[in-house]
Amino acid sequence: MDIKVTLTTAPKAKPADESKLGFGKVFTDHMFMMEYEEGKGWMNPRIEPYHKLSIDPSSSVLHYAQEIFEGLKAYRADNGHIYMFRAKDNCRRLNRSADRMCMPNIDVDFNYEAMRKLVEIEKDWIPHAQGTSLYLRPTMFANDEALGVHAAKHYVYFIIAAPSGAYYPTGLAPIKILVEDKYVRAVRGGMGEAKTGGNYACSIKAGDIAGEKGFAQVLWLDGEQMKYVQEVGAMNMMFVIDDTLVTAPLEGSILPGITRDSILTIARDEGLRVQERRLSVDELMEAGRSGALKEAFGTGTAAVVSPVGQLTYKDETVIVQDGGIGKLTQHFYDTLTGIQWGRLEDKRGWRTEVL
Repeated sequence: MDIKVTLTTAPKAKPADESKLGFGKVFTDHMFMMEYEEGKGWMNPRIEPYHKLSIDPSSSVLHYAQEIFEGLKAYRADNGHIYMFRAKDNCRRLNRSADRMCMPNIDVDFNYEAMRKLVEIEKDWIPHAQGTSLYLRPTMFANDEALGVHAAKHYVYFIIAAPSGAYYPTGLAPIKILVEDKYVRAVRGGMGEAKTGGNYACSIKAGDIAGEKGFAQVLWLDGEQMKYVQEVGAMNMMFVIDDTLVTAPLEGSILPGITRDSILTIARDEGLRVQERRLSVDELMEAGRSGALKEAFGTGTAAVVSPVGQLTYKDETVIVQDGGIGKLTQHFYDTLTGIQWGRLEDKRGWRTEVL
């Protein structure tokens, strides 16, 4: 399919102060869109001026939540080149989410080209300051104009872009995490492995309660026994216990994070001991008590890594790395951002050049 391009005749003013960009607050001049109809497939792919969507009140997404999305970034490197990081892996993960939600797939190469072309058109929106980027949000939703619980026959797919500031404007500040012991996010066989809005909606209540207590994030336990550590907020979690990097296995209840996979790959390439296994909260807290828990950090597209300085479970709190950032956490952040920004050699073909 050819992508039709219609450029705006009324471009927006671009942010003058990149230190105040924030995340997902300002959007670029254009967006990509196309529609799907059962029996016809995807059609009318286009890049057009950014605009509001109009849907019928009976639209199936509003009633049955058939919706998925992705998140990735484009970077302006020091040499002036523009890169995307593992964009085709995001396209593949979108299709895995679509399979779980009974939605149509999108050809990976075509989807990548739609992202690349949008970034090329919006190149002047990519900020220049250290740590900034252009965040891309591909989204698909069901759009049948009828009620009834079944897979829809019509879908809308769009990609929007937002210039985003440095996630840590004052540096990698360790956060406090509350281990949730009442609510659960996902269960094996559920939707935990799909990047769908419902997985985030169900986390809001516990997140609000944790926030009122002074915590930045909630660490989820498994939904069957409420015993094993899973992930935190919108990030996967990793722990350095003694000399081993430990993270929860992909068993269908956590998101297969691309940053997670990148860090595990780097760790293994560098000869670090890695375990993807079930880690009980009791083992984790005991490691904190004994000093075996050397570091803890979350991994995700927005933050890359988010160091954890404190873990609280029920009435017990353990301090990690004296409340500071560990050497390995900092190393992973520096290595991954170095590859993303073109400062370090990309040995794995993760970085693709847009311009």
